[in-house]
Amino acid sequence: MVKVLIACEFSGTVRDAFIRQGHDAVSCDLIPTESYFGTHYQGDIMDIINDGWDIMIAHPPCTYLAVSGSSWYYHPDDKHLPKEQKRPHPLYPNRRKDQELAKEFFMDLINANIPKIAVENPIGVMSTHYRKPDQIVHPYMFGQEASKPTCLWLKNLPNLIPTNIVGKGEFKTSKSGKRGAVWNWWLPPGPERAKIRSKTFQGIADAMAEQWG
Repeated sequence: MVKVLIACEFSGTVRDAFIRQGHDAVSCDLIPTESYFGTHYQGDIMDIINDGWDIMIAHPPCTYLAVSGSSWYYHPDDKHLPKEQKRPHPLYPNRRKDQELAKEFFMDLINANIPKIAVENPIGVMSTHYRKPDQIVHPYMFGQEASKPTCLWLKNLPNLIPTNIVGKGEFKTSKSGKRGAVWNWWLPPGPERAKIRSKTFQGIADAMAEQWG
């Protein structure tokens, strides 16, 4: 049995997968857990990060790190200008500072004093700010028909081995011309959309517990 910390997880998906494998797993997030199958610490991850964990799997917020949010950094009227001349976006004037804080939090997690660490995030700025991820996985590699590139930065953990490669799921093209998986297109904007999109797919969570536990 190993002592596992699941950082920045409210769903309990990864935590509960480790518990089902017989491990002592605890999740932590600023909001309550959606699953009361296991133990959840509601609060700052730094409160408990040095409590003698064997493994930490961290899911830091990706709002300011993912490449998908890059259009919100600059004024929409300044697209023709060099980056250094662009003004901040009028709706999000502090987004650049928010990104710097998000980078610092990511690095605090990856540099934590825990023997084995995995930090998960979408494709984003950490590939250049820190380093390229050790691995990029999709749900369809673990039995679920969906395409969602998930980067994993690993410390003393092996790459996940696909368990059940299936179809990549349905795709559609939006009005803007962006092509993506159907599973996340129908969701309306808002906090629930962000919460649902942030959850780890069950197949990936099970593989983490089975292979890293």
